[in-house]
Amino acid sequence: MKLSLILQDVIKFDSNLSKVMFESPTGIPSSHSPHLRKPGSKPVSPDLGAGEPGNSIQEGYVFPVMLGEMKSTSSPLHASAILPSPVFLWRFKVILFLLWGCTCCKIGWDSVMRMSADLRDLFLYEAFLYYNPLLLVTMMVWLWGVCLWVFSQSTVNYAKIFDLDQSHLTHREIWKCSIWMTIIVPTSMTAYLYLYSHGEVSLAASQPVILYIAVAMVLIFPFDIFYLSSRYFLLRTLWRIALPLQPISFPDFFLADILTSMAKVFSDLERSACRMVHRQVATIAWFEADSVCGSHSAAIPVVLVIPYIWRLLQCLRQYKDTKEKTTLFNALKYSTAVPVIFLSALKYHVQPDQWTYVYRRLWLFSSLVNSLYSFYWDVTRDWDLSVFTRIFKFNRPSNVSYLLYGRQWETASHRPIIEDDDEVVVRKGSQFLERACDEIYVVGEGETLHSISVKCGDPFIVEQNPHIHDPDDVFPGLVIKITPTINSIS
Repeated sequence: MKLSLILQDVIKFDSNLSKVMFESPTGIPSSHSPHLRKPGSKPVSPDLGAGEPGNSIQEGYVFPVMLGEMKSTSSPLHASAILPSPVFLWRFKVILFLLWGCTCCKIGWDSVMRMSADLRDLFLYEAFLYYNPLLLVTMMVWLWGVCLWVFSQSTVNYAKIFDLDQSHLTHREIWKCSIWMTIIVPTSMTAYLYLYSHGEVSLAASQPVILYIAVAMVLIFPFDIFYLSSRYFLLRTLWRIALPLQPISFPDFFLADILTSMAKVFSDLERSACRMVHRQVATIAWFEADSVCGSHSAAIPVVLVIPYIWRLLQCLRQYKDTKEKTTLFNALKYSTAVPVIFLSALKYHVQPDQWTYVYRRLWLFSSLVNSLYSFYWDVTRDWDLSVFTRIFKFNRPSNVSYLLYGRQWETASHRPIIEDDDEVVVRKGSQFLERACDEIYVVGEGETLHSISVKCGDPFIVEQNPHIHDPDDVFPGLVIKITPTINSIS
């Protein structure tokens, strides 16, 4: 009987002790427990103050609770002291990036020097062909991040222009993508050179294949990782460009214009994909005259001309929607690139004498026409370099100023609109508006001028974005406010 009572007391003591050590203060047992009270001790208050009669927490519990509070309050400070500063992390990442770059350069140089002199140039050309397109795309992503950074520092609401949602990528996220691309592409190229120089031809041939497949898989990956909404927006825009059957939006025009500048990239991609399909990677079989992936391939000019055909169709669609004749002249600019591309490809399909005395002259003439027309259009329309009109500014309208700037202009002496006592308030960006505004629409009834609306920048910004109703949404703060006292508008 006594042994059973002793065992019950031991079990009670063990359970109460576990409650004291592991439960929260709200679950503290009663102070009447004989196992928690020291002999001759006094009860303590629930707020861990001095001992007062009638409280339910013992002095023996004060030390564990205070110790736990000290640990909990000191743990955030301790954790913050362990974490390094952002500046240190940034410097550490830069050092690792530089070490990685030096390592790739060292391995690549040693691998090239191991090759024979007669094979070195051909193999470097092949490696350049596989990795040059992806390196150029990486550079484009870097520069696009710079553009977004400039937009974020200015008052241009690029998200409104491109009709983007709130989850669009910022310049920091674009730079993260470009950093990973900068790491992955040269690493694959270094592995390609190293494996080939050490006799592992099959493994070397797999490096560009794996890289191209990985890039394609990342773009079409259907799961919500790797910026799914942005990837879907890019693929949807490419689909709209390939089938310009709907009204052309600003992203459609903008991306298609970029693709025309990357026509050589598409040509190299076609050559690379052809060699991968025909298993000519890490070989010089493509250098043979009868190679299916040689320069005489008919697929090369087709791939080169596709971006220009897309822009040509976009301009025709734009003319159908707006009836503006300038879109036809813009379409003519892209059509002049077609003869240049196909005459260049004709070199590999005719006799040398025919090329020298007939087709080469046609090719030079078509190239001259395309270059001059494109340069004139870019300066006068796309770039809008009105700084030249300030240098060659005339007091009277003249044909020379019209040729320089591409549009007729009028001075105040020929067309007085606002009198001297009118108040013109430009909040900010007056120089930008003077440079970028193409047209000013005056709205009024009778002899009273109510308001004006300013059409700024490229006409596509407004015309291709029907969702933009207020110009201040695109260029915040770049709005002219005029309070004139005018009698007539001539």
